[in-house]
Amino acid sequence: MTTAQKTGATGRVRNIAFWVLQAVVAGLYLMSAIGKFSNAEPAASTFEAIGWGDWFRNLVGVLETAGAVALFVPPLAGAAALAFVVLMVCATLTEQFVSGGGVVLPLALLVLSAAIAWGRRASTARLWARISGA
Repeated sequence: MTTAQKTGATGRVRNIAFWVLQAVVAGLYLMSAIGKFSNAEPAASTFEAIGWGDWFRNLVGVLETAGAVALFVPPLAGAAALAFVVLMVCATLTEQFVSGGGVVLPLALLVLSAAIAWGRRASTARLWARISGA
């Protein structure tokens, strides 16, 4: 096998691995959104502690749903993962300092989202170039 063939095979395996990771992470965000839309715990008590009302809980649920769908759209996957990184930083800080909840799940989703954002950085750069006209 030549070096080019090895690189191509490695690239395909890497791409498949990222698609699997994106599907798993999208599923986790969709489950989280369903919890927010149904006002299930711990979403209900967390958003109650924030004090911004049901509109904010539903807004976050909509953002999670839209981001989960965007993880399946190749040009948007990296940008969606980047948005999830920001969302999970906020969720981790809120859990730690406002609601007193556990930070393990938001931190895990933060790391997984960051991995996807890194792995799909080329598509994010292409998207940014298209948007900015660069």
